[in-house]
Amino acid sequence: MFVNREPAEMTCEYKSWLTELKQRYRRAQVRAVVKVNGEMLNFYWELGRDICAMAKTAKYGDGVLKNVTLDLQAEFPGDSGLSLSNIKAARRWYKTYYQWVIKSQQAVDFFGDYSRDGIISMPFFFANVPWGQHIFITAKAKSLDEALFYISQVCEHGWSRTELEYYHAENYYASHSNALTNFDKKLPEGESALAKQMLKSPYNFEFLQMPVNYSEREFEDELVKHITDFLLELGKGFSFVGRQMQLTMPNGTTYYPDLIFYHIPSHRYIVCELKVVPFIPEFAGKLNFYVSAVDHLLRGKEDNQTIGLLICRSKDDTIVEWSFEGIERPIGVAEYEKEIKQLIENLPEPKQIKEQI
Repeated sequence: MFVNREPAEMTCEYKSWLTELKQRYRRAQVRAVVKVNGEMLNFYWELGRDICAMAKTAKYGDGVLKNVTLDLQAEFPGDSGLSLSNIKAARRWYKTYYQWVIKSQQAVDFFGDYSRDGIISMPFFFANVPWGQHIFITAKAKSLDEALFYISQVCEHGWSRTELEYYHAENYYASHSNALTNFDKKLPEGESALAKQMLKSPYNFEFLQMPVNYSEREFEDELVKHITDFLLELGKGFSFVGRQMQLTMPNGTTYYPDLIFYHIPSHRYIVCELKVVPFIPEFAGKLNFYVSAVDHLLRGKEDNQTIGLLICRSKDDTIVEWSFEGIERPIGVAEYEKEIKQLIENLPEPKQIKEQI
């Protein structure tokens, strides 16, 4: 029979139920895709493990890869997932992680214990990353930390292969690992890694037009003037709260934190101090005070611990690390690009333009 819509009133209750059904179906579709992807990844993981194990016992040489490719394709004709390049990628995928794991005791938390036979388990969260992205990460990452960083970013932001290649070309991992923080000691377990991903170093402020020997106030003025570009450079999920918000203490003393943001994904305030000079220890103490003030006066019951971010011209890692000792609040120190476009000073005089013409 043909199914036709019956004349009936579209009540609010029906519309609400229909919306919920659509959402449930979409979630079921996502779970199905993730499950299928996870099963295929687990197959590739075990295939790579078996090939590596056979190579260790010297039972088979590289010729076994071509043979197993032809034998599998004969059984499953037309399946592109069983190509020679994919089988080689499976071997490289497993072998790369195994080599990283045996060098890092921390990796046991993700891969489980391993034996001399080279058997490690595939972490469950790998199932959330498509095979193409796994191949790219394994080929490009130089360490286990870098590989896990990009995997976490793909899981969190849903990066496509093209987006992953773009962020890797932009050295996204290096910029996020250069910021120095005390998050490991000052934030609850589980929050530290996520908080570190919010910060990077150096920040790129090429969108600014600054005179030579600009002051901190001029620097801050330009950043606020280009607040949209500034927020994009800070990263995803930052919201601008205020600039130079007056903080008056009981004794009448007044302070003015440079900038305050709210990071929506992590539900926390970010106090940002700007310095156009290299980092000195006094900066950490003042930022610690501002973070404490925001925790006491702005932070709500549902908000997580406030974080301080100091963006300066340059930093000495040892000075920063020693300055963190005794600091009670979570803070991070990052640099900004020194090559800010100094267009104002570089523009020729009208007389020079006339002479050139």
